[in-house]
Amino acid sequence: MKGLVLLMDTNLPLKDPVPIFALLLFIILLAPILLRKLRIPSIIGLIIAGMLIGDHGLQIIQKESIDLFAKAGLLYIMFLAGLELDMTEFFKNRYRSMVFGAFTFFIPLAMGFAICTYVLQFNFMATLLVSSMFATHTLVAYPLASRLGITKNEAVTVAVGGTIITDTAVLLILAIITGAQAGNLDTYFWVRLGISLAIFAAIILWLMPMLGRWFFKKIKDDKTSHFIFVLALVFASAFLAELAGVEGIIGAFLAGLALNQLIPHTSPLMNRIEFVGNAIFIPFFLISVGMLVDLNVLLDKDPKARYIAAALTLMALCSKWLAALFTQLIFKYSADQRKVIFGLSSAHAAATIAVILIGYNMGIVDKFVLNGTVILILITCLVSSFVTENAGRRMAIQEAQNKPEVPDQPERILVPVSNPDRIEALLDFAVMIKDHHAPTPIYPLAVVQDNAEAKEKIHLNNKMLEKAVIHAAATESNVQVVTRVDLNVSDGITRATKELLISDVILGWTDKTSTTDRWLGSIFGTTLDNVLQRVWETVYVCNFHSPLNTTKKMVLVMPPNAEYELGFLHYMQKMFMLAKQAGARLLVFCNEKTQTITAGFAEQTKMSVDLSFRQFDTIEDFLVLSREITRDDLVVVVTARKSTLSYHAYMDGIPAKLERHFKDNNVILLYPEQREFESLEAGLQSEDLTLAPIQEQIANLNKLGKAVKRIFKK
Repeated sequence: MKGLVLLMDTNLPLKDPVPIFALLLFIILLAPILLRKLRIPSIIGLIIAGMLIGDHGLQIIQKESIDLFAKAGLLYIMFLAGLELDMTEFFKNRYRSMVFGAFTFFIPLAMGFAICTYVLQFNFMATLLVSSMFATHTLVAYPLASRLGITKNEAVTVAVGGTIITDTAVLLILAIITGAQAGNLDTYFWVRLGISLAIFAAIILWLMPMLGRWFFKKIKDDKTSHFIFVLALVFASAFLAELAGVEGIIGAFLAGLALNQLIPHTSPLMNRIEFVGNAIFIPFFLISVGMLVDLNVLLDKDPKARYIAAALTLMALCSKWLAALFTQLIFKYSADQRKVIFGLSSAHAAATIAVILIGYNMGIVDKFVLNGTVILILITCLVSSFVTENAGRRMAIQEAQNKPEVPDQPERILVPVSNPDRIEALLDFAVMIKDHHAPTPIYPLAVVQDNAEAKEKIHLNNKMLEKAVIHAAATESNVQVVTRVDLNVSDGITRATKELLISDVILGWTDKTSTTDRWLGSIFGTTLDNVLQRVWETVYVCNFHSPLNTTKKMVLVMPPNAEYELGFLHYMQKMFMLAKQAGARLLVFCNEKTQTITAGFAEQTKMSVDLSFRQFDTIEDFLVLSREITRDDLVVVVTARKSTLSYHAYMDGIPAKLERHFKDNNVILLYPEQREFESLEAGLQSEDLTLAPIQEQIANLNKLGKAVKRIFKK
């Protein structure tokens, strides 16, 4: 009986949400697969599928049935655009974004005004409405740019920045048009609009980052709560935007900008956000766009609909192409960059629909303009997808060819772990500094001491490392677990480093103290010195109290002669990458010579990092450092192994000073890759050959001399 009722309920259009959802999921699954065979962008397949099943096609599903998911998808596109935006590049190119935003707003507005007035002969209000519609565009093709990996390119950054400028301007014009049509365009209207927008911007751009940083610090390990929290902020921002008098897409984009520096691009949270958007929300939006298209309009006996549709479409594409062309000529972009800018800015969907539907419902435009706009949406989305796909692919290939050559020794990161509570923090750090183009995995290592309890401990360690694998899988990072039985932990780390050709070793430290070090203590049952004496690759000793994505500023302290070490360029590249992933500005304390070389390397590698310097010749003076470091800052101190180029006697006391001055901060003690030191005699150790005792006495005499001079000056 129940089956019969279900069968009778399948009359079209479908009403039951179960078959509706099932059909849409099959479309999302199959449309890209089928069209990929024809080398057609999957976006077009979803739009065409929406045309077939919608109100103007086979009438299988009504558009109202998916409006909730469709609106969520539109907000998601704008949110991802703000979230994936390279903020350093955005601020560096903000004037270019403003120039493109001005072009892509005023050129379509002016050309549209001329066409609507002299060709289509609309009245003033309709002319203003339709002309402003030309100026809008929707980042329908942005998922294509994201999939091709070109979102960091300056052309994409400029296009995204221009989008928010022109859409904001158009939606403000729309608010003015609706106010004028309702007869409310008075002083109170302008005052209310200005105050509401100011309050809205302050909440999103000032209060939301503070709230996000607080939440991520307090709720550290609950990944589900992190995702729900972000999603709630996106839709709350969209709602606040509507309360302020503008469209929700502005709020979603600003929410992305506000959370940009709190969500690293390689984090599990970012992976979940992109996955849910690309799998569910964005495809629903694209299908809903297709449902708006009514091809019967072109078959109507009255040619007015075809005439208006052709004029609007041609006008929209030409004006956006001219805006991209002028931007290219001014900033000397390549032809492919111009095409990508045009591709991203030529699609009309979201704001266009908002503008024209409001105008139609208020009687400003008629059904011919509405239907012509729907045809415009279909054609511009198709053009946008094709242009972005083709030009973006060529640009991605060119960028790949221009990348620096990979060194002979591939990057391999080893993460020895013994404490289950620290696995995730150390792995997150490893993922953030890893070159994502390197094919090698990250190696979590568990060392078991070779004794009677070895078998038991191997079983326990394997269970512990399962947590590492699960966590790394959320970031889509390749992980290869290593378990080693050895006489002691330092031997196990040393042998694993040699056998796996490791380039970077990431260590955590315990709270125990030793007589010689007083802070770093013993690591995994032995001392850090035992590892450093035999592992000459880059070593990071990490103490993380809070998630790295809550970092406001990253402070890098480098000693004199740091630039002469073998691993200088390697660890500097890692530090740039870490600052970029953490969304933090990088403040470097070093002497003048080190600053010159570091700044030159940053310019050569073209790393988009907010980089600044402080002259700091007396690295042992941590009181000076503490004045510029807050609780939310990450402190990275570069030290050295004994008897190496940049080693100084005071480095032995750095760990204790870090503990005293920065006990609440995230801290990394960095030992750069250095040339292996060979003992000259049997039984003679490297530390026996150092002049540290004499250097310490000389340093003490220098300090005493300076103190005496100050006394006599007084």
